[in-house]
Parts: sequence; C-alpha cells; structure tokens
Amino acid sequence: MELTRNASCVHEKTGTYCAASAAGPEGREIGLVLGGEIDLRLFYRHWKHGLAVTESGERGVQRSLQFFDASGTAVQKTFARDGTDFEAWDRLVAQRLAPEQLPGLTPEPPGEPAASRADAEIDIPALHEGWASPRDTHEFFGLHKRHGVSRTQALRLADPAYVQPIEPSAAREVLQGAAREPLPIMVFAGNPGTIQIHTGPVRRVQTIGPWLNVLDPGSSLHLREDHVAQAFAVRKPTSDGLVTTVELFDARGETIAMFIGERKPGRPELRAWRRLVDSLVTDPRWLPQSAACATC
Repeated sequence: MELTRNASCVHEKTGTYCAASAAGPEGREIGLVLGGEIDLRLFYRHWKHGLAVTESGERGVQRSLQFFDASGTAVQKTFARDGTDFEAWDRLVAQRLAPEQLPGLTPEPPGEPAASRADAEIDIPALHEGWASPRDTHEFFGLHKRHGVSRTQALRLADPAYVQPIEPSAAREVLQGAAREPLPIMVFAGNPGTIQIHTGPVRRVQTIGPWLNVLDPGSSLHLREDHVAQAFAVRKPTSDGLVTTVELFDARGETIAMFIGERKPGRPELRAWRRLVDSLVTDPRWLPQSAACATC
C-alpha cells in the first residue's frame, strides 16, 4: 500500500509495482512507476532520509519503507500487505541498508515558499498568449517558470475563457458527481517529492467531520475540506483538445489535490467530465460570492 500525503490530503493505493524507472541528471532524477494500480511521479531531489520500519500494533507486525525530505516531512510511505513477497522485501532492505545504524536524524528548517512577483510586474498579455499555445499539459510548468508566476497567481491572472474560480466546497460535488455518473476520473495528490495518481471510478464518498473521504477497495482519499482556500476550474489547450481540471490549493498557495477526467494521450477528454466541470462554473452555488453576484 502506497501512502502519499501533504498537510491537507492523504492518498492511499494498494497494488503491485509493475514498471519503475528513473531518468535525469544526478541529484535531479525523476522516477516513474507505471503500468498498474501504483502510479507515481517521484522527484528524488526532495528525498533525504529513508527508513525500514517494523512496528507492532493491534493488527500485528506492520512493515514499511518510509521516506522523508530534509526537514523530516514525509514524501512517501510503502506498507507491506498480506500478498507482499517478504523475501524480496528483505533482500531489498539488506541491499540498501546504510552502513552506520545510529539513532537520531537532524532535520533542517523547512523552506519557505518562493515569494510571488507583484501582479503589476507580470506581462499578462504574454501570459495569455502562452497559455493558448501549449500542445501538452506538462508545458504549463515551463510557462509559469518563464513568466515568474506561482501556480495560483497564473490561475488568477489567466484569461477567464480558460480559468474560473469556484467555491472550495465544489471538491465535494466533483467526487459525488463522479460517483453518481459513474464517471472514471484521475486524482492527483502529493507533495514536492511524490505525486500519486488514481485512475478509475470513485464509488463511496463520505464526509466525516472536516474530512472528505473516498473509501473504495484498494484506493482511498482523505481531504480536509476546511483547508481548501482556493479552487479553480481550469482548461488547458493541448493537441488533443482542451483538458479540464479542478485544482485545490491551501492558504499558502500549495497544491492540495487535482481532479481530471480519465484520459489517455491521443484521446479527447470525456464529455461527461466536461459537463460536470461546466456545471460548477454555471451554477451560482459553486461560484465564489463575487462571481456569483456578477451572474445575477
């Protein structure tokens, strides 16, 4: 079971590692795990500490591999399950065991988010022009970097034809709407070191206190609704047509989670997904108060 989390969201997927790879210059490698239920993007420059952990609890002995960044914040955890090949697990741990086994780790102070440039310093027409030209969703990271904007700043300043702010509570409607259809979606959740992806349906959506939960066999999501400070419906031009996402951010502008209709390169996005997101930007219930008043 893979567990990836940030301060506002915990994402768990159970499955088998099928195809793992890494590429890029030393110290900047990016890892991929593809081909099955476990679907990960790994940014190893943020991985500092690794621990093989054995714990005893109410369910017996639990074994895990846990990884942390320099500040001691978890970037990924892997938990053994009944079907785990424990001989292979033990071989892996033995091969990677640090030569010195000493207690204690010294965390570094967590880094502060990069300060955003003032809106007045941004060439907004050029940002709009760049937004309309990408052929792949991965190009948007480079677009933000070229213009020196944070992700939320780029969304705030984007052409309204492509980006609309929505109520943070719309996250619940996205998951409940996908469960009603039923509509297969992609859920992206993670932190600077790991992005974990679920692709497929969501079935059991339940709220417990501040937590919005997906409680499905082999896949679960636990999201603090009260931590969602900003949410956007986003449309990104690609060679396959528009790709529509719903993106959630906390008060610091850090990404909590992102939802997309299930898709593959070379195929247009699902019409049912686009209808669901369109309903969020046309229904006053899901629009921020200022935007809702403008539609009255």
